[in-house]
Amino acid sequence: MILSAVIPNLRVLIVADDLLARTGLAALLTNHCTIVGQVAGDDQISVAVEAYRPDVIVWDLGWDPSATLELLAESVEAGPPIVALLGDETYAPEIWVSGVQGLLLRRSDADTLVAALAAATHALAVFDPTLASRLISRREHSPSPPAALLTPREHEVLQLMAEGLSNKAIALRLSISDHTVKFHINAILRKLDAQSRTEAVIQATRLGLILL
Repeated sequence: MILSAVIPNLRVLIVADDLLARTGLAALLTNHCTIVGQVAGDDQISVAVEAYRPDVIVWDLGWDPSATLELLAESVEAGPPIVALLGDETYAPEIWVSGVQGLLLRRSDADTLVAALAAATHALAVFDPTLASRLISRREHSPSPPAALLTPREHEVLQLMAEGLSNKAIALRLSISDHTVKFHINAILRKLDAQSRTEAVIQATRLGLILL
């Protein structure tokens, strides 16, 4: 997947909590496209997008992106396409269902990254081939209980689902967007190996994850 080694008019915003990661990405991309800004992955992403007007965001999620999942889902809804970078495949399914346009490993070279950024601006989904099996396969059954796999926010959403609240009502109750609610529900369905909200609630009840 090589489109062009240099796309100078491509405006890229770099997001990463780690200053060294931001610096490294800037050094990797500076001769290939236009770096319009570098920011940490906090709740000021929308402000940075408004200020820098990037065509695409490259977001280094570090080695443990679990705390960033909800912010990422919110940013996907409101801003330009995002190409996320992961340290390994552990959180690949969760990140993918958040709605990012691209998903690569942090070790990707400049040509691969630039090509992915360019593809993302044309609404093309891009992911590292080594992540394919995690993204397209069903969840494998594991001896670990599903309760250990659900995040605290997913437990909250699951309980509200069991109470019969709609996506919009859940969003209002938790002060999050409809898109973020859908993101959490998709993650819950995948983790519980369910095909619908009803099936997820039934499965969660059998497992003792929620009280009706």
